[in-house]
Amino acid sequence: MLRAYRRMGADPPWSDPAAAHGIGMEGYYWRFTDAATRRVVVVLCGACRAPGGAWALVAVATDAGPGARRVHQAIVPECRLDPGRLGVEAGDVLRADERGLRVRLGGVALEAALEVVLPWPRRWLGGLGPAQLVPGLGQYWHPHLPLAAARGVLEVDGETWSLDGWRAYAEKNWGSRFAGHWWWGQAHDLGADAASVAFAGGRLVVGAPTALVVALEPGRVLRLAPPLAHVVTASAPGRWRVRARGPVHEVELEAEAEPGAAHVLPVPVVAERRAVARSHQHLAGRLAVVVRRGRRVLWRGETELAGLERGTPLDGC
Repeated sequence: MLRAYRRMGADPPWSDPAAAHGIGMEGYYWRFTDAATRRVVVVLCGACRAPGGAWALVAVATDAGPGARRVHQAIVPECRLDPGRLGVEAGDVLRADERGLRVRLGGVALEAALEVVLPWPRRWLGGLGPAQLVPGLGQYWHPHLPLAAARGVLEVDGETWSLDGWRAYAEKNWGSRFAGHWWWGQAHDLGADAASVAFAGGRLVVGAPTALVVALEPGRVLRLAPPLAHVVTASAPGRWRVRARGPVHEVELEAEAEPGAAHVLPVPVVAERRAVARSHQHLAGRLAVVVRRGRRVLWRGETELAGLERGTPLDGC
């Protein structure tokens, strides 16, 4: 019964949402940044279950400033996931677990080890809060690694980047289908503090819910998501705004990026073993966030290295 429940996307209390569910698509995502050089690296793996067997979409996007943006991607005909913990193998292209990841994709070779700085605390619910208990939702989301210190190396199209001293973030999303329109953002280069913020939401048949997570220090992670928090979101090309108010805390977040500067990243079409370009993701945008407790400002941060995304239908912009 538990396996059947998780195959519908839901997680029982105190379980690990990063472990494989056995649902149609399980998406793994890592984001690496270096504030000194303003370089950003994104790795994604969409592990899919199709009638003909398991397959995966793997992509690596890099940003080293204007004129230096690249995307490498591949369809991998085989994939294995770990039902007990975070773990994914996409042929000989990608292997990853809680400790790090290895990628070999065309002109990309990446080896990265991750040392946890801000862990997701052991809680009875994941990033979506009570919604994570509900089976059959189209998409679920969990930021299982708010902040880590990276060590390793990236080779991309003949260039070599050392990842030593970079900061990293990792999350997972899973479900049976993608929303027609979704929004997402993440940042961890928010000044001297070791902090991280992430949000994700999408337009559903009824409503457009958004979940927001702010990790301020080990053991202190604020999660604001319906129905325990009131969250209002506005998204347009190049602009994102989130207002979240919970029983104790209130968070205001504003972000912006140049509309024409986004990477166009692939999204898997699960049953057809192919990908379509639906994710418009800025690897380096501006984001400002303020956390209040009552009238008192508890924390604020700002960065020019935020990841910001809008997912749209094929004819969207």
